[in-house]
Amino acid sequence: MGSAVTSVLPPLSLYIHVPWCLQKCPYCDFNSHASETRTIPEQEYVDCLLEDLRQEVGLSQGRPLQSIFIGGGTPSLLSAEALARLLAGVRQEITCVPNMEITLEANPGTFEVARFAGFQMAGVNRLSIGVQSFDDGCLQSLGRVHNASQAKEAIAAAKQLGYGHLNIDLMHGLPHQTEAMAKADLQQAIDLAPDHLSWYQLTLEPNTLFYSQPPVLPDEDVVVNIQDAGQILLQGAGFEQYEISAWSQPGNEAKHNLNYWRFGDYLGIGAGAHGKVSCLLDNQMVVKRRVKLRQPKAYMQALQPLSSVDAVTPLDLPLEFFMNVLRLRQGVEESLYAARTGQELAQVSALANLRQRGLIAADRLQATELGWRFLNEVLAAFEH
Repeated sequence: MGSAVTSVLPPLSLYIHVPWCLQKCPYCDFNSHASETRTIPEQEYVDCLLEDLRQEVGLSQGRPLQSIFIGGGTPSLLSAEALARLLAGVRQEITCVPNMEITLEANPGTFEVARFAGFQMAGVNRLSIGVQSFDDGCLQSLGRVHNASQAKEAIAAAKQLGYGHLNIDLMHGLPHQTEAMAKADLQQAIDLAPDHLSWYQLTLEPNTLFYSQPPVLPDEDVVVNIQDAGQILLQGAGFEQYEISAWSQPGNEAKHNLNYWRFGDYLGIGAGAHGKVSCLLDNQMVVKRRVKLRQPKAYMQALQPLSSVDAVTPLDLPLEFFMNVLRLRQGVEESLYAARTGQELAQVSALANLRQRGLIAADRLQATELGWRFLNEVLAAFEH
């Protein structure tokens, strides 16, 4: 590598996976396992999470945590006491920046809502509420266990408790959904005034019930109309799109997500959790992806729950990097490429051609309007 490459370790976040749900949704391809009884082995699982973190903590190489994201599954199935013990344990194992963002994914059911105050006392300062739709018919077709009024009550409860940061997770392109239905859904989310909205299209993923038994989805023209109409609604309400499926009020972008899309590092603990960790070897940047055992039982019984570690090859680094940063509306500064990969930007041969075709901005690593519209084609250019 040329002398122009400065190698500095990226910021570090922590992802914690809680793999249980009340029931498996037909569209979900995440590592989640149904637990209808609402009782999960939380004490044992928290012990295992903290042991997992102890085994990972050396990978921080002295870096403090910038953010924590607790996802699933349905992490709000954890009791407030278990969550408090988990977060206190994390702080004992690793330094955390002051007042850092701690996000918990939560479902709108009354069972979880009753725990919101306890989650807040445990240190959670950002809730991501999995609403998906405010239409009871759509919720039923998605296999959700809550209804629209419970979703609204959950958001009202979170606001009343003073959660300053609140994300609503909403999908469009749902079975039998019309453009008018999708707009009504989005308008209801906007009216509840969250500071962040994740708004994305339902896709049929392999290994899901919907993939093997596909429902009737709106055709492509309807989906495009939904997206265009949604953009107008969101912008009119002061939301800015900072990532393909993420909108926020100015200054309220999810810090955890931003670190992820800027090709930052994150430790992953929990059943099936993924992590990305960089290290410097002879001043060369080496990026490794780490995956934990998927099955909760196997994970909890393992002395070492690591399932695989793969170094990203130098040939694959350009695609991995651009696959993340080009999802950001504003892209990133050119200098970030060398900082995150240890490679010279000049070595990325595809870039000049993409710029010539007006798909990537001239002075930033940022997709143009045209590039964003054909992002898959843009990314394919970085494959070797």
